[in-house]
Amino acid sequence: MVAVSEQQHHRPGEVGVEQAGPSDEQLTLEGPGNVSHGLHHSSCTVLTMRAVTVIPLKANTVELTDFPEPPEDDGPVLVETRAIGVCGTDIEIITGEYGWAPPGEERLALGHESLGEVLEAPAGSGFAPGDLVVGIVRRPDPLPCINCAIGEWDMCRNGNYTEWGIKSHHGYARERYRITPDFLVKISPSLGDLGVLLEPTTVVAKAWDHIGRIGARAKWEPRTVLVTGAGPIGLLAALLGAQRGLDVHVLDQVTSGLKPDLVAAIGATYHHGDIASTGLTPDIVLECTGVAQLVFDAMDDIGPNGILCLTGVSSKGRSLGIDAGEINRHMVLANDVVFGSVNANRSHYQAGADALAKADPTWLGRVISRRVTLDHWQDAYQRQPDDVKVVLQFS
Repeated sequence: MVAVSEQQHHRPGEVGVEQAGPSDEQLTLEGPGNVSHGLHHSSCTVLTMRAVTVIPLKANTVELTDFPEPPEDDGPVLVETRAIGVCGTDIEIITGEYGWAPPGEERLALGHESLGEVLEAPAGSGFAPGDLVVGIVRRPDPLPCINCAIGEWDMCRNGNYTEWGIKSHHGYARERYRITPDFLVKISPSLGDLGVLLEPTTVVAKAWDHIGRIGARAKWEPRTVLVTGAGPIGLLAALLGAQRGLDVHVLDQVTSGLKPDLVAAIGATYHHGDIASTGLTPDIVLECTGVAQLVFDAMDDIGPNGILCLTGVSSKGRSLGIDAGEINRHMVLANDVVFGSVNANRSHYQAGADALAKADPTWLGRVISRRVTLDHWQDAYQRQPDDVKVVLQFS
């Protein structure tokens, strides 16, 4: 009989041999909801790595499973995963709302917020064993469209892109992965495990990049920014606003605790309630909640020549009573702009890395409110009231 235990998960190329019994396969439960498969042929057990996987669009299928070693055609750089950030997209995939498995496969390995350490890299790749790295999430469509063709895959026009851990490609929540150098970003060793915050930082780095580009349409000297939502995206958006020397305000619902403390620690002002209660007429609003009412409130309260960037994704199926004519009149007569922003390209990963390198590491460490080891992986996907950013620690 062949059983795979935690100790039998080796690095690539290692194969364990045991005596086979009458059974062709045994399922070994390593913990609640964890099933490991030990497969053998001619008394040879081929040992695999572990990964957090799910059957997309099917709720309650998330498991810590045995997983094949990464194929070499994924890229010449071999990376060992150190940590994975958990975000709302992961929860949506787990609850069956979202996600696509790779073609021809049933399960998808999760994880798009990553931190890893290079194990192998070819000469001339720009990487070496021991480098701390973050994998880029999106890959361009194969045609490609005009944006993907010039590296702006975050602005893909036809939707045929892939996203690691989300859409049609396995993610980083596995013990090892292979990748091409052009989709890998080296981070400063001084950041250490805080580098797992890079991917969410890229989202707001792109938002700020596009805010600046839109603002350049005319003479513009913004002073006040309002960030709605004090989750990881909102806090990082506020951080980048503070780094730009702006008067930053953050709106959320909690009245005390870690979130207000984190806002104050970067010199920003914390508010709770609705936008009108802040008394602000902001030049810039970064909406980071997806709460539909806040979206329309921001449209109504933004200042002249204002820019509203939407980064939160709203739930469907909810109706609101709004004065659409008033909102349209306000926006037209004030030259306001509303735009959406999602994902990031390589330039935003570099901008995000630069922003994290300038930030107070103690502050960044407090943004990570919980770290969960792989042995207790289920806990990482169970939301708790005081969570800000939860990280699943692989090594």
